[in-house]
Amino acid sequence: PAAVVGHSQGEIAAAVVAGGLSLDDGARVVALRSRAIAGELAGKGGMVAVSLPVDAVRELLPENVSVAVVNGPGAVVVAGPVEELDALIARCEEREVRARKVPVDYASHSAYVELIEAQVLADLAELGPVTSPVPMYSSVSGERIDTSTLDAGYWYRNLRQTVEFEQATRALAADGFTAFVEVSPHPVLTMAVQDTLGEDTVATGTLRRNEGGMDRFLLSAAELFVRGVPVRWDGLFAGRVSGRVSLPTYAFQRRRFWPEPSLVAGDVAAAGLVSAEHPLLGAVVAVPGSGTVVLTSRLSLRAQPWLRDHAVHGTVLFPGTGFVELAVRGADAVGAG
Repeated sequence: PAAVVGHSQGEIAAAVVAGGLSLDDGARVVALRSRAIAGELAGKGGMVAVSLPVDAVRELLPENVSVAVVNGPGAVVVAGPVEELDALIARCEEREVRARKVPVDYASHSAYVELIEAQVLADLAELGPVTSPVPMYSSVSGERIDTSTLDAGYWYRNLRQTVEFEQATRALAADGFTAFVEVSPHPVLTMAVQDTLGEDTVATGTLRRNEGGMDRFLLSAAELFVRGVPVRWDGLFAGRVSGRVSLPTYAFQRRRFWPEPSLVAGDVAAAGLVSAEHPLLGAVVAVPGSGTVVLTSRLSLRAQPWLRDHAVHGTVLFPGTGFVELAVRGADAVGAG
């Protein structure tokens, strides 16, 4: 890859792929740190995802709940005691804010992690990180990092501090990176990337839930390819019969058979109606036995293109004077002054 960025524990994989950690060291961080979590943190606290900007989330937080993850402008995860997280969810429901529990039984990226600081530092003291040939952007600092600093202290901070994924994403974009591939069994961050950088940013996953085969993987590669990302297809077709497929020998011809609506009003008299003789109205119909008169027409930008001149914030509105004109013509039809 041109660069890598990881998310929380995903930073371990990113560091190995970049070349900053050996595969053995990466496995050591995963196994020993997870063992410390299972031994000391399991059953203590929880996490909740809230669909609001981080500043708005902070205004809702109970005393012992803190921001754990900032994925994008409207994707934040908080951590803390279960009882206070339940109170936060209730508060969000009152304000019609989407909030849901994350299926974990400990409060990652919160003060709870301080319980295992000494153990993590001791277990990972022998790591040998090096400067990687591939740039790595840290979701701890939110910026590019020298991977030779990925020692035991870094992997403790990676678990304790807020995941600044949005900040790291913006740093990548500022350095000219425009295509993001989330390598995972199911994409959970691609929407956050697009919310942060805009819909024009290329962001795709690799696999999806219940779609873990090569077909899904190649479809993801094709999604990148059609968005302008170079894909080396030669590896896929190696050893297979391949070549260019001939197109038909004739030019592609198209004929439309759908009728086009007429812009000119038809002869309403032929349908037993009386013409309204008005630029905004088509016909006048007297309802038998009721004294009611109905005036009908269709108003559209095709038939009355000048209506386009009356728009508010890009939305065309029928002008108030037009309604007055229709009322006056209706009054005329029933003899009212």
